[in-house]
Amino acid sequence: MLKIYFAGSITAGRHDQPIYESIIAELTSYGQILTELIGSVNLSAQGEPLSDKEIHDRDLAWLMESDCIVAEVTNPSLGVGYEIGIASKAGKPILCLFRSGSERRLSAMISGCPGVIVRHYKEPSEVAPLLQEFFTKISQERS
Repeated sequence: MLKIYFAGSITAGRHDQPIYESIIAELTSYGQILTELIGSVNLSAQGEPLSDKEIHDRDLAWLMESDCIVAEVTNPSLGVGYEIGIASKAGKPILCLFRSGSERRLSAMISGCPGVIVRHYKEPSEVAPLLQEFFTKISQERS
């Protein structure tokens, strides 16, 4: 079973919680989600009642344990960018999902990274085929 690290903005992205929850629900058919708490309605913009070091160390351990990364990157996040950078350096497959039509622009450090697959969507219902494409590619590469 694949271990999947899902990343999304917590501090600036809580208004996207329903989208994160929807993506995580789709991801469960592909493997174990190590970071499903990001989609939780109970997680606030203040994060969890852990120290910054505890969160960093735990999340970094999950990231290194994961087989791949799926990140919703519409809302800029230093933490998500950091995670993508580490995952890229570690050679992990990375899918970044960016919502077209937002007034935001995706950072060139993400869209220009050769180890990152970027896919655009407008509605959460468009994410399922993007995930299927990504996980089919991973499956073929592992065979």
